[in-house]
Amino acid sequence: MHDRKYNGSGKCSNGEKMLPQNRWLVLAIVSSALFLVVIDMTVLYTALPRLTHDLHASASAKLWIVNAYPLVVAGLLPGAGALGDRIGNKKLFAGGLVVFGLASLAAAFSPTSGVLIASRALLAVGAAMMMPATLSIVRQTFADERERAFAIGIWAAIASGGAAVGPVLGGVLLEYFWWGSVFLINVPIVIVALVFTLWIIPNRAGDTTRPWDLVASAQIMVGLVGVTYAIKEFGKQTPVYAAALVAAMIGIVFLWLFVRRQGRSAQPMIDFRLFRNRRFSSGVATAFIASLTLVGMELVLSQRFQLVMGLSPLEAGLLILPVPLAAFAAGPLAGLALPRLGSEPIMWVSLTAAGLGVASLLYVHDARPLVQIASLAILGFGFGAAMTAASSAIMLNTPEESAGTVASIEEVSYELGGAMGVALLGSLMSTIYSISLTLPDSMNAPVMVYDSLDEALIYAKGLAPDVAPAVVGFARDAFESAFTSVIVVASATLILTATAIKLATRAGRS
Repeated sequence: MHDRKYNGSGKCSNGEKMLPQNRWLVLAIVSSALFLVVIDMTVLYTALPRLTHDLHASASAKLWIVNAYPLVVAGLLPGAGALGDRIGNKKLFAGGLVVFGLASLAAAFSPTSGVLIASRALLAVGAAMMMPATLSIVRQTFADERERAFAIGIWAAIASGGAAVGPVLGGVLLEYFWWGSVFLINVPIVIVALVFTLWIIPNRAGDTTRPWDLVASAQIMVGLVGVTYAIKEFGKQTPVYAAALVAAMIGIVFLWLFVRRQGRSAQPMIDFRLFRNRRFSSGVATAFIASLTLVGMELVLSQRFQLVMGLSPLEAGLLILPVPLAAFAAGPLAGLALPRLGSEPIMWVSLTAAGLGVASLLYVHDARPLVQIASLAILGFGFGAAMTAASSAIMLNTPEESAGTVASIEEVSYELGGAMGVALLGSLMSTIYSISLTLPDSMNAPVMVYDSLDEALIYAKGLAPDVAPAVVGFARDAFESAFTSVIVVASATLILTATAIKLATRAGRS
């Protein structure tokens, strides 16, 4: 292998000079690309009503416009990570930028919903090429332990906080431009990042002796897409259970085939022996649980802000903004603390802080906005620090030549965690709402009223003025019960995970 190693003076081990400040420019380049990737996960939340109207999209098309991106990203990540290890992460990253930029142009000017769905799938191909490469490049660029931990902290802050910025950015753009602007804004950033990538990021040859198993890549892609689709389908208010079960069965079978193939391979794409490393396994678990609870909490909070408090989508996005801002602050700070404290203590302390921040919403969700902002900042800080420690534990406890593959494992943990958060916490909220809503039999309310609060509010608009307030009151009381249940489950999940990591750490030292 012909990788060039860097020392703390900013020189390659072969004597070639690299300007000391360039490594921070490299971090800025990959971070800007990562920011685009994670924002595109959520930027459509505010643009969806308008583009649905303009493109005359059906309900099915609307669903695929949203889901095509995360499904394809989740499926392609492991194969893309392994390919980066083989051909070199700079090549894969630059190629991903080109694909992402072209797909953004196609999406911005899509004349039909079908073209937009295809463009979103192509966006996901570019994103899957870039995501594992970004973290691999960060690891390979920073040789100093403290600088590397700080850089990973910045990467993790963007990964954890960027998605929450998506709805806010989308809302701001839609105040002044058409829906295609949420995609078109990617293009100039991609062009600048591509120019600096080709100019600044050093070429590091990949390990051509590492096989790229096309069959295994296809197996894990089908498996992850199937499982992710099933999770999303089960999380819908009215799931198609047959489709979800078929997708789950296909996903499980293909993942089993992938695991069996890896066990028989002399050079597996994913070496499952990595999970015997306590720090690595703790990092994967932290990434998964943090993503699950963060995405689930943002889902229920955004609904409460709009349906109960009566805020606009932009106002709701702005009120959630303390979460990503605190995560942005926590990432680098946790990175600075990592060399001294270690990843495991930061993981369990941060998860505990996030759990307490979530639990505090039980007491402050009706308080003044400033009090709510404080609670949201606490949980955001906990999530940001936890994800930084998780990224460090995953990346720094594995061989450098497998950096792309290992990075893809972490990002699949984020993707599946987010999908599970929507499915599990979203389903819990819907179930408790339906059970808690009790209306007088004399109202003869339709079944849809029991599905969700927004359906109940739509139904109430058509009722007589003396009846509508009662329906709204009953529905909002049921929603508050559901909200409380989600808060309790999310907080308990975070604290139990933190406790398990703490106990595992103690057991490993004894």
